[in-house]
Amino acid sequence: MTPASSAPTTATSLDNRPKIGLSSAIIFVISSVVGTGVFKKVVPMAAELGSPTLVLLAWLLAGLVSLAGTLSNAEVASMLASEGGEYVYFRIIYNRFFAFLFGWTNFAVIRTASIASIAYVFAQSVNSLIPLPATPAAWADFSLLGLHPLENSSVKLLAIALVWGQTAFNIRGLRTGEAISRALTAIMVIVMVGFVIMGLVSGVGSVANLQPIDTGLSGSSLLSAMALACLSAFWPYEGWNTVGYIGGEIKNPSRNLPWALTIGTLAIMVLYLLMNLVYLYVVPVGDLAALKGQPNSIAAVTVAGTMAGSIGSLVLSCLLLVTTFNCCSITILMASRLFYAMSKDGQFFSRIDYLHPTFQTPSRSLLLQAAWTTLMVLSGSFDTLTDMLIFAAFIFYGATTVGVFILRKRMPDTERPYRVIGYPIVPGLFIAFCAYLVINTLINRPYEAGVGLLLMATGVPFYFYWKRKQPA
Repeated sequence: MTPASSAPTTATSLDNRPKIGLSSAIIFVISSVVGTGVFKKVVPMAAELGSPTLVLLAWLLAGLVSLAGTLSNAEVASMLASEGGEYVYFRIIYNRFFAFLFGWTNFAVIRTASIASIAYVFAQSVNSLIPLPATPAAWADFSLLGLHPLENSSVKLLAIALVWGQTAFNIRGLRTGEAISRALTAIMVIVMVGFVIMGLVSGVGSVANLQPIDTGLSGSSLLSAMALACLSAFWPYEGWNTVGYIGGEIKNPSRNLPWALTIGTLAIMVLYLLMNLVYLYVVPVGDLAALKGQPNSIAAVTVAGTMAGSIGSLVLSCLLLVTTFNCCSITILMASRLFYAMSKDGQFFSRIDYLHPTFQTPSRSLLLQAAWTTLMVLSGSFDTLTDMLIFAAFIFYGATTVGVFILRKRMPDTERPYRVIGYPIVPGLFIAFCAYLVINTLINRPYEAGVGLLLMATGVPFYFYWKRKQPA
């Protein structure tokens, strides 16, 4: 448990590897974001809000907030683009401790829980197509520290197999992952657009399903419910910033990185709004809310079944396999670069800055990430994992945006290839929303917030241990 040296274990640096262009960076943004949430999260949102118009408003609000965060992040990225993304930004803007806390939280909660959640939904989708063996009741009831690691054991084992299989695949290199991602993203977008068109012209839905419903929510209760619904909606947008982790592997990152972030997020926002419009048009909001008590039900598959029977359910289940497989692979690839950068900087487990001698990939970082993700798969449910990681993520999203103001004051003359639109209003509103979401989650979801904070805090002893081991 000693810190890494200042140089990588092998002679080759990631800076010397072939680099990707703007179109590939956009593909990576879309691939790292569109995975599970757009197919599932309408259910807890419908249960929370009870009105189709409020659900769509929450999706729109989450999209606009994510876009504001993207635009703010893009200015910082255009100035400081480097391997490791926000880890490098925070080291420059704040200090090494805050940068470490960000990296550790991504390892302990944000990225590994994200990979675990995506892999879990992939396994659920397989289970809906080919039923997996049922978990014996004695296994399902087994409890460890309040968790049920053997519950849905067949689904969890398949999810774990996916994580390790894709980890082995990503050890073979960035270019291999890029080629596969391009093909899968094209298939994903085509099928999703086809789903939207079919839903709107099939005649199965009703405009009456989209009419406002009096839910009795008003004032503070409405704001609280909307914030909790947005907590669900932010999960489908989670991951747009991870392309920054491979900033050192993008051509002309000062220009291409902010454009990739902006274009990718806008495309995702439009696609999500259309998908959820179809869900609520075809199936009444109350029926969607009722799915919350069915852990293996997926809203999009239910809607597709209503539209086109078993064929529709089959097509959407296959689409889920494509999107979750693609998103899981890209997230595994990009997150590993963050932990590599930390180890190279002496702020993570020793020898994790190792590059595979043949493929020149951070293979040990990938393997360590897979091991911890395995524990995350066993630890909890999909919604618990995603709510926990969104809470933690928005602490750091807000910190990145505060960095826009700090850098404008501290480095006024530094070249900025991209400046956030609507400064200071856009970044200011995003910071305010981050603060509100974090506080509201602490009040209304104390378990998820508490576990997230606890996992963040576990890194503090490691920081001081590794700091002590560094040469003076």
